[in-house]
Amino acid sequence: MRIRPSTVEDGARVVEIWRGAVHATHDFLTPADLAEIDAQVEEFLPKTPLLLAVSDEDRPVAFMGMTEHKVDALFIDPTLRGGGIGRLMIEHAATLYASLTVDVNEQNAQAVGFYERMGFVRTGRSDTDDQGRPYPLIHMRRGAAIEG
Repeated sequence: MRIRPSTVEDGARVVEIWRGAVHATHDFLTPADLAEIDAQVEEFLPKTPLLLAVSDEDRPVAFMGMTEHKVDALFIDPTLRGGGIGRLMIEHAATLYASLTVDVNEQNAQAVGFYERMGFVRTGRSDTDDQGRPYPLIHMRRGAAIEG
């Protein structure tokens, strides 16, 4: 398993990973919201620079999107969850930035627990997601406080 930047050729596989992971972990989304988010993801995700965890055959099995120190997205092929890939991705991110932040859907207890096991602490909560939908977010941080 290694980590590399995404390429245009990875786009379809990244969307496939996202869909599988969301169906496995985001059962709190309404069908209408899921359809709307899916359409947005299919449009922007293949064009977004990502870090990929890839198999020995260079097949993407997970991806992480970051904006500086913020983990914007971390999704793992659901057939490989629990195998240390998420830990590998977070440990890689920690080599890039001394402090990391992430916003996690409150209803996704597995993800909240994962980030807590990775050393993140809760720093706040929002009643809605970034698009104003009724999916509360837990704000988390790992490492020193981040300025600005």
